[in-house]
Amino acid sequence: MTSLAIFGAGTIGGGVANLLNARGLVSRLVIYDRNHDLQEAQRLDILHTGTPVTISTDPEEIAACDIVICTAGLPRNTSVKTRADLLHTNLPAAENCAEYLKGFSGILIVITNPMDIITYHLHTLTKIPRTRIIGFGGQLDSARFSFALHNRGVFEMGIILGEHGEHQVPVYSRLEAVIPNNTRQEILTGLRGASMEIIRGKGATEFGPAWHISELVRMILSDARSVVPCSCVLNGEYGISGCSLGVPAIIGREGICSIEEWALDPWEQQHMNEAGAFVSSLCNGLVRER
Repeated sequence: MTSLAIFGAGTIGGGVANLLNARGLVSRLVIYDRNHDLQEAQRLDILHTGTPVTISTDPEEIAACDIVICTAGLPRNTSVKTRADLLHTNLPAAENCAEYLKGFSGILIVITNPMDIITYHLHTLTKIPRTRIIGFGGQLDSARFSFALHNRGVFEMGIILGEHGEHQVPVYSRLEAVIPNNTRQEILTGLRGASMEIIRGKGATEFGPAWHISELVRMILSDARSVVPCSCVLNGEYGISGCSLGVPAIIGREGICSIEEWALDPWEQQHMNEAGAFVSSLCNGLVRER
């Protein structure tokens, strides 16, 4: 019997709740959104599937759940240049989520953008151990990287580390194919705008994020011990501290079981250092503001 809370029931939150239910991964949901009409609509829509799931909309029940997914806040749109530009817009939603996590002993998954900074901020606010707070984004970015590789005739699985944003780091050194630096940069430029074509066409990304979030939940519940690119609060890994950043982590029932430190080539290491510096500066800025 798995209980899971969705904090923020918009496109992603509602889609994830429905998919987790459809896949039989949860038996009890708590759905909360400050827009109570939307919250109730999502609850009823899922119940009308006829699947045997219990749904509460009481936010006071969030802390008792096994897993909480924080996806509240405004999504990126065509007028928002980068995810980092959403920081101060979405901080209140993240801090509101933190208020309902007192006494929480489960796994927190953070979706709210800018995800890496929000993940670190929630870690500092809630004091949830870094092993039990996972920032989502690397799986989706890696799927987009793989898609870009396939379009260039490279049929291998790509992995993205670094920031879930402009400072993402495609890991080319683990591919069998040799990708020259100029092509690497071309692919990276394309990845930075990969979501925007979807956003322009339908207003928001939906299916890709929902699927990969549901897979992350599945890996936690099944104690899969799989290597997953996700945002982890770092304490010296990759020479980086004081922020949360995308790294390869072993994911299981405890959350982040361990972090793998891969040897990166010079191009990757440079971009990883830049990602760490960028995200750390924003995280440190929040600490100073507090």
